[in-house]
Amino acid sequence: MSKKLDDKFSKLDESAQKLLKIRHTTEHVLHTAIQNLYPESEKAMGPATDDGFYFDFDLDKKVTEMDFPRIEKEMKRIIKTGAKMVRSEIDAKEAKKLFSSNPYKVDWISGIAERGESYSTYQMVVPGGKVIDQDLCSGPHLDSLSEIGAFKLLSVAGAYWHGDEKNKMLTRIYGTAFYNKKELDDYIFKIEEAKKRDHRKLGKDLELFTFSNDVGQGLTIWLPNGSIMRREIENYMVKEQTKMGYKHVYSPHIGQKSLWEKSGHWDLYREKMYSPMDVDGIEYLVKPMTCPMHIQTYEFKPRSYRDLPFRIAEVASVYRYEQSGELSGLLRVRAFTQDDAHIFCTPDQVVDEFLSVFSFIQRLYKSFGFTSYRVRLGVRSKKEKYLGDDSLWKKAQDKAISALKKVGADYFISEGDAAFYGPKADFLIKDALGREWQCGTVQIDFMLPERFGLKYTDHEGKERTPIMVHRAPLGSLERFLAILIEQYAGAFPLWISPLQVMVLPISEKYLDYAKTVVSKLSEKDLRVELDISSESVGKKIRNAETKKIPYMLVVGEKEQNTGSVAVRTRGVKEQKTLTVENFVSEALSRISRKED
Repeated sequence: MSKKLDDKFSKLDESAQKLLKIRHTTEHVLHTAIQNLYPESEKAMGPATDDGFYFDFDLDKKVTEMDFPRIEKEMKRIIKTGAKMVRSEIDAKEAKKLFSSNPYKVDWISGIAERGESYSTYQMVVPGGKVIDQDLCSGPHLDSLSEIGAFKLLSVAGAYWHGDEKNKMLTRIYGTAFYNKKELDDYIFKIEEAKKRDHRKLGKDLELFTFSNDVGQGLTIWLPNGSIMRREIENYMVKEQTKMGYKHVYSPHIGQKSLWEKSGHWDLYREKMYSPMDVDGIEYLVKPMTCPMHIQTYEFKPRSYRDLPFRIAEVASVYRYEQSGELSGLLRVRAFTQDDAHIFCTPDQVVDEFLSVFSFIQRLYKSFGFTSYRVRLGVRSKKEKYLGDDSLWKKAQDKAISALKKVGADYFISEGDAAFYGPKADFLIKDALGREWQCGTVQIDFMLPERFGLKYTDHEGKERTPIMVHRAPLGSLERFLAILIEQYAGAFPLWISPLQVMVLPISEKYLDYAKTVVSKLSEKDLRVELDISSESVGKKIRNAETKKIPYMLVVGEKEQNTGSVAVRTRGVKEQKTLTVENFVSEALSRISRKED
């Protein structure tokens, strides 16, 4: 087993280790079945993953999902043999001899030598001693195929060898395996549900956002409906942060390259930054983050301990280079919006500021319907480059751990996930399908204040260096909205729904009264539209439900005569009648409480 895989495997509990073995063994069954059905195929490689497994093949014949039943049938036949998985340690010479006819294995063997790892094979041995498959592999595997529970092939895709487009395109088959059929069925249900909730599909169906090849990859164009959602979230953030003492600013989209050289970003974060542009003979960069610019607001005038903590916030547009293959709807883009803020404080204030941010994030997530999350505390590793010395890092890490313990957070430490200037606590939230997403972050930074020479005067009149707390509760508005779309499958809470109310007159006779209702709702800042189509009221209701509108107000003779509306609430079968005033009161109350 490679050291990387060994480290990962050792951290798993016994049940998770067994599941990984099931998936890794099923992957071997897959490539054995492929070789049986497609004798001219060449095995490349494939691992077990957190969700299942995949394997890459060099195949002359095109394989599609239509072929999966045939492949699965052969896999089941192989499993029924009850073959044992037998491991053998070999040397480099024997490995090259065994797999000399397979260019992918020969390449892999060379990589093993470079990494200084051992060579091993796994043989699939049926009762009686016949070997039906042998592959270069480090494991781990089940002892016998009979221990495999339930499996299913999921999809097929193209994949370049080593992920390099200069290499040959291979056929990659994805699958998954579990202890039993119930667990597999539950997983398949979640996959199908996830497809329905895919933010890219819903973003198009609900007219929230789009991307244009004429504009460029990874550059979001917000459509009117998506713009409403974004603006509601931005306004909510600004309002809540203002209550907490944050001062909101705007900073430019570009800045001199020297600014990010001074901060250390250019040396340690360059691969995510765009190339410099020449402006009057000076190199400028589009803004990848706001930290150096917010530092300028601190430096604007001398500060004393009485000014601290000094909290600066901005809903900021930033730009980072992501490779085209990494782009994925709103989840990974090249231009995004950060709910960014930087807190300048004294050492004695750091833990309290961290706790204040933590409390804010808890309230924030609850208002969006997220109640389950944990915290990943990223610390330094020995591989990456970081600013500063050990003593400053220890101080920052101790402060972060102290704050997490004080708040009683469910946290774990992850080596190598620190920012280059300090440890960071990332919030991992769970959605309605139990999927985990990284969102907000809080970072304690002793480095940038020193690099920029920031000072404040303490109560004794002495100059001190403040500490910075970087924080972005939602992380990226684009990414958070993608998660939000999938969390609610497009049926958003009333307060952020692009369209909150649709008024449905049962015929043209009641159109004037319907317009009056629309006018009264609009005056109270409810987002409302009138369906003036000639469709039946039943069809109008179905259309509104398809658009996932929270309220549908049906109006006819009875409602016109009594100044009321027949209220249909999304997801509720029963209909109720309210006066227009009482309906407005109910809707505004739900919005103010941020209720779904």
